[in-house]
Amino acid sequence: MFQKVLATFGSGGAKIDARLLDRTVSPGRPLRGEVLLLGGEVDQEINGLSVKLLARVTVPDERRPGVEDLEFGTQQLAGNERIGPGQQVRIPFEVALPWETPISSVFGKPLTGMAVGLQTSLDIANSVTDPVDVDGAAIEPLPAQKRILDAFSRIGFVFREAVLERGRVDGAVQQLPFFQEIRFTPSPRFAPVFTSVAVTFLSSPSETQVVLEVTKRVRVSKSGGFGGRGQEFLGLFKVDHAAVERVKWEPQLEGWLHEVAKARGIFD
Repeated sequence: MFQKVLATFGSGGAKIDARLLDRTVSPGRPLRGEVLLLGGEVDQEINGLSVKLLARVTVPDERRPGVEDLEFGTQQLAGNERIGPGQQVRIPFEVALPWETPISSVFGKPLTGMAVGLQTSLDIANSVTDPVDVDGAAIEPLPAQKRILDAFSRIGFVFREAVLERGRVDGAVQQLPFFQEIRFTPSPRFAPVFTSVAVTFLSSPSETQVVLEVTKRVRVSKSGGFGGRGQEFLGLFKVDHAAVERVKWEPQLEGWLHEVAKARGIFD
C-alpha cells in the first residue's frame, strides 16, 4: 500500500524515455522516434501517452513582455492502458511537422536563439506528478529556404540571430500562431543604410513565401538630430519549390534591397 502512495507522487512510479530516430528533419516531413514506457514498482493505470511539438516564442506585449512555450502539433500514442511492475513497452511514433515549422539547424549547426522540440507526456491515473520528457529537434531548412539563406551569405550578409515571435505577418498566408525571423547584419555595401535585415519563411508543399523586413537608418529625425529607431520596410515574394534552382537569387535580392535603400525624403 505504501508503495502505491509513493507512486502517486512519482517515487517508484512509471517512467518514460523518448528518443528521436532522425538526426535532422525538414518542415513538412515526419519526425520519427520511439517512447520507452517503463513500469514502476506497482501496477498503474495509464490515462494517456502523447507527444507534442513545442516552440519557445517571445510575446510582444509592451506591458509584460516575456516568453511562452506554444504547442503546434500533437499525437496521442496510448490511452486507458495498464503498466505492470517492471514492464517495458516500446512505442514508435511519427509526427508530421507543419510546413511552417521553424528552422533550428543549418548544415548541422544549431541556430542561435531557437528552442524547438518534442515533449512526451505520460498521464497516470491518480498521480500527483506525471512524467515528462523533452527532446530538442534539429530542423534543417527546405531546399528553397536553404537557397535563399545561401544567397544572403553570398552577397555579404552575416547571420546574427533567430527569434520566434507570437503573432501574424501582415499580408502573408500563415497557418501557425507564431513566425520565425532570421536576422542578418547587413553587408558593408548596405551597412550605411540598413541596421538589420530579417527573413521569415512561410512554406507550403509547393512554395515558400519569403518575407523580408528591413530596418532602414533615419538620416534626420523629426525631433532634431540624427539616428533614431529607423524605418521598417516589408517585402514579400514567393519561391516555387520546383523552380528554385532556375532563378539567380543573389541579383534578385540585391535589386530589391537597392530599391529600399534609395532615399525617399529628408526623413529617410
